[in-house]
Amino acid sequence: MRRWLRRILVLVALIAVIVALRLTLFRPEPVPVTVHEVARGRVEDTVVNSKAGTVKSRHRAEMSPGLSGLVAAIPVRKGQSVRKGDVLLRLDDAEHRANLLLAERALDAARAATEEACLAADQAGRDRRRAEDLYGRDLVSDHELETARTNDDIARAACRAARQREKQADAAVAVARATLSKTVMTAPFDGVVLDIEAEVGEWISPSPPGVFIPPVIDVIDPRALYVEAPLDEADVGRVVVGLPVRVTMDAFRDRPFAGTLTYTSSFVETTKEQNRIQTVEAEFTGGDLPANLLPGLSADVEVILDARDDVVRVPSYALLEGGRVLVVVGDELVSVDVETGLRNWEFTEIIAGLEPGDRVVVSLDRMEVRAGARVRVADEVAR
Repeated sequence: MRRWLRRILVLVALIAVIVALRLTLFRPEPVPVTVHEVARGRVEDTVVNSKAGTVKSRHRAEMSPGLSGLVAAIPVRKGQSVRKGDVLLRLDDAEHRANLLLAERALDAARAATEEACLAADQAGRDRRRAEDLYGRDLVSDHELETARTNDDIARAACRAARQREKQADAAVAVARATLSKTVMTAPFDGVVLDIEAEVGEWISPSPPGVFIPPVIDVIDPRALYVEAPLDEADVGRVVVGLPVRVTMDAFRDRPFAGTLTYTSSFVETTKEQNRIQTVEAEFTGGDLPANLLPGLSADVEVILDARDDVVRVPSYALLEGGRVLVVVGDELVSVDVETGLRNWEFTEIIAGLEPGDRVVVSLDRMEVRAGARVRVADEVAR
């Protein structure tokens, strides 16, 4: 009996030694983790474009002359600021000025002919009235009266015809002036010259109907900027015109820009990849835009649907499936169930389950980071 007792005691001692070794010499090293200290802050419910948007300008003119001609002058250069009405390009106008002068001389001749015809009509009218008076006194014959009346009618018709020819000549002058004006291209608005595709001495032909010819001068207003971006069809029912937006661009990584949603398309587009999108537009609300914020830059539009300030929040990437987070308690990880509120890609509102000061694990990319694991805090992200 004592022999069995000694064996049991030896076995217990061995087990105790093994446990002690596991808890001391063979105990696994703590897992290094990165934590985020729970704090209060702002959380937004947002919708972000599904693909990159583009900065555009509402005022852009890709211009070419309205008639053929030889380029006589280009008084602007690429990148130059212009005011509305400034001359951008002149064509040789010698022929068109000659045509205008010819039309003006034809108008002068038509006016003189009108004056002559109408004076003759006045005289024919007086002759008719005199003949009618003499006929009443039986001093002229029926034939003479009829002749006077006919001559009056013919003279008045000639006067009317002369006036119409004068109007026609006046219209020809207007056409010649309009044609002459097409030899000068002017800026349609205040802006900047983006590109010039012509040289002095070149011959330019306008675009015939249905045929695309590259523009000669491209002018854009860099102040009338907006962003056009596609939203996924799942978000169509959540966005409305007038919501605030935040615009971010790779060219200005540390500077978001405030804006307002000004347009949502009235239909959902189907792209080649079978994605369905709704096109939206947002205008910048801040007037102090950098000079190098240029049309053509890629941009992301984050539509702010709702926002709450001074709420308990954690990084959205700290949440696990089932509404859980891993919290460091002492040197051990504890799984905590949380109730969430507003959420975006950056932060999630915590309604219940956490308090400010709790340390939530955000380095969840390793298998050993799980509830019950012994850990050490290797890094702490900004709150």
